[in-house]
Amino acid sequence: MEQMRPLETDAIPVLRGTRADGGVGNASRFQVTLAQPIGCRGIGLHTGLPISLRLAPAPADSGITFSRSDLGGATVRARYDTVVDTRLSTVVGDDSGLRVATIEHLVAALSGCGIDNVRVTVDGPELPVLDGSSAEFCFLLSCAGRQVQPTPRRTIKVLRRIRVEDGDAFAELRPAPRSGLSLALSIDFAAAVIGRQNFAMKLSTDSFVRELASSRTFTQRHEIDALQAAGLARGGSLDNAIVVDGERVLNPAGLRHQHEFVRHKMLDAVGDLYLAGHPLQAGFIGHKSGHALNNRLLRALMADSSAWTLTGDGARSASARVAVEEAA
Repeated sequence: MEQMRPLETDAIPVLRGTRADGGVGNASRFQVTLAQPIGCRGIGLHTGLPISLRLAPAPADSGITFSRSDLGGATVRARYDTVVDTRLSTVVGDDSGLRVATIEHLVAALSGCGIDNVRVTVDGPELPVLDGSSAEFCFLLSCAGRQVQPTPRRTIKVLRRIRVEDGDAFAELRPAPRSGLSLALSIDFAAAVIGRQNFAMKLSTDSFVRELASSRTFTQRHEIDALQAAGLARGGSLDNAIVVDGERVLNPAGLRHQHEFVRHKMLDAVGDLYLAGHPLQAGFIGHKSGHALNNRLLRALMADSSAWTLTGDGARSASARVAVEEAA
């Protein structure tokens, strides 16, 4: 499948059988993988190189893994404690030098669509950017379909407030009285066309697809030359990013949503927070937060065993304990 053209929000299919509360029919208590493999080919945002992507079913409790076919199948688990860079995207890797970059839009789609276990294979150092949002990843997941697995889905329930700050920016997790993840995010940019924006929603498959999935990554025109001089953003274009210049959006078709900028930042947060390893039962509040603060927040949460508990199987699992010990 060649790189797909951008999708309108109403054209994104919702996974069959999903409910507005994020559950998958009567099987919401159980883990979900893909029904069949699927793939596509696109351009890497930073390398500008063609990248092939393949998504395949994975066993229960395996989570999300990324494999590099160009490196002999070297594999890394997508988890908060395997994040090695957050400057321009979320990058996972290991001590051997394995790196897989720009994972957040796919991981956000997996979270929003309720997929627990998947094996992701790419033949380069980053994922294809596609249209700069999660819309086309949601399309792929819908085409692949779901397979419910006979293993209970576990949830990380936040028990007390955890907050990290960087100047006036912050990210925070709070206990939530009900299941699922609620998010409230605000941004503040000097560019007049962005300015101050805020958005809040309860995450479900329906709300993710309708409110967040098609919101694109963005940059300011004056940043592009510096990025490309540093060998980055070689694959960036008006087809896969919003470019702003002061009071103007340079994309001929304009914006897809009111407040598309803050919606995209929330999309990023959904992807970053799914790297906890299990869905969160929590309230997330962020101001000017990005990949770095989101990852710091998860590390702070998981380092404090009194701040969370693992629900769904009656007790914290040994694998969760190992994850905390490895991150410490």
